[in-house]
Amino acid sequence: MGEVVLRLKELLFPSIADIAVLSVDVNIEIVRVDAQGTTAGGVCPRCGSWSSRVHSSYLRFPADVPSAGRRVVLRLRIRRFRCGNTVCPRRTFVEQIPGLTRRYGQRTERLRSTLADVGLALAGRAGARLAALLGATVSRSTVLRLVDALPEPEAPAPRVVGVDEYATRKGRHYGTVLVDVETRRPIDLLPDREASSLAAWLAERPGIEVICRDRAPFFAEGASAGAPQAVQVADRWHLWHNLSEAAERSVAQHRRCLHVLSPAAPQREHEAVPAADLAASPWPRGHRFADRTRSRHAAVHALLKAGHSRRSVQRQLGKTWRTVKQLADAATPEELFTGQWQNGPSVLDDYKPHLDDRWNEGCTNAWKLWEEIVPLGYKGSSQRVRAYLHDKRTAQRPVTARSPSPRTVAGWILRHPETLTEPEQIQLKAVRAHCPEIDALTRHVRSFATMLTGRQGERLPDWLDAVRQDDLPSLHTLAAGIDRDRDAVIAGLTLPWNSGPVEGHVNRIKMLKRQMFGRAGFALLRKRVLLS
Repeated sequence: MGEVVLRLKELLFPSIADIAVLSVDVNIEIVRVDAQGTTAGGVCPRCGSWSSRVHSSYLRFPADVPSAGRRVVLRLRIRRFRCGNTVCPRRTFVEQIPGLTRRYGQRTERLRSTLADVGLALAGRAGARLAALLGATVSRSTVLRLVDALPEPEAPAPRVVGVDEYATRKGRHYGTVLVDVETRRPIDLLPDREASSLAAWLAERPGIEVICRDRAPFFAEGASAGAPQAVQVADRWHLWHNLSEAAERSVAQHRRCLHVLSPAAPQREHEAVPAADLAASPWPRGHRFADRTRSRHAAVHALLKAGHSRRSVQRQLGKTWRTVKQLADAATPEELFTGQWQNGPSVLDDYKPHLDDRWNEGCTNAWKLWEEIVPLGYKGSSQRVRAYLHDKRTAQRPVTARSPSPRTVAGWILRHPETLTEPEQIQLKAVRAHCPEIDALTRHVRSFATMLTGRQGERLPDWLDAVRQDDLPSLHTLAAGIDRDRDAVIAGLTLPWNSGPVEGHVNRIKMLKRQMFGRAGFALLRKRVLLS
């Protein structure tokens, strides 16, 4: 029996030496353990003197982690020692078993640690639900208190620091997150993004050599004031993002030059169809569904002839991929009418000469023309008249493809030339030949891309001078901003450091913040960011 109890002690308390298991009772749901402390003595928490004189004992029932799916009920007998210091106002104190109990603790240390880890990962409500599934029923407030009671980690003195902002309330309140770029671990959170707060934080850590940041002025000022010895590195992604926005604005300022990509008005498909074929068509002209199908068919084929892909046609016309495929695969719109009801006489046929005469006189209002033919005996609806006039209008309106948007053309300029499809290369070449400003913009963007990917920061002054020689106001604004932060931008285009790890933690903070929204303050958010 003693060997069984010893074996159970090793299973239940593998790393706790100062405890003796007296008995274990196991059933389907509960494991009951009777144990007692075996420490030789204890230290008085008031005066710090050692004592082994036993005063009395009592029972404690600290909650413990489940074992093999069973709830563990621990019945622990704890001794009370007398303090041997006669001047100490505390007469007795209770022994504590290292690794198992603490003063005023209702849970064992390992259960406390488990619940704290759950709280770090899931916060209050979700953490309480998971703890209940694990066999430890606690409230969400208890989970958050256990997280808040965790000690702060001791981060080593960083050498390369990344700094960025995070939003506690987007558009209104922001804080600052600092990350050790070398270890990719968060170091600290600041409750605001003021330059003075960052400068004070950096001044307490003189060993910082590199600061990675975006081009926000308050971070630049704080880094310069708090760590003048450090090299500031502007993040390359933010530089490329700023250039992308400037390029799109530049293309938008010359959007008229994009009309060169619009093809000439093609002949409408249903106009090229002989009269005999139209007469044999299942749906007659003047029927609104047939006219709509013919119009869509003509528009899709016009864009395809202009060099657009089916995906591009889908985006421009706002159709589904299946609709575009059906229209593109049909050589004529009549192929799409199979299975529909056949052509027959229309109640409007006897009144079409009158409508044609009034149309030629300049009356194009469908409702007015419908009111004119009703006294003549027309029994149909006004929608049929409107569909007939719609056919006459669309027959006079040319079907042309829309020119690409400034964002689309800016995307062609910003992408690597080898990734462009052949139609995109042809269209970009046509725009550059037609618009000198867009041609100059393309040259500057590709020169900057080569400088960024090749880490050729020494070429930045020449690039800025070349940009100022062309009539590109948006790039001039970007160049002025870069010039004010030239040293950091050159370092960003030269050194291997960047703010990638910081951006990852900013995204993680968003998730943690939303888990705790409306419940936790800055202190608890900071604890979760630093420890999880």
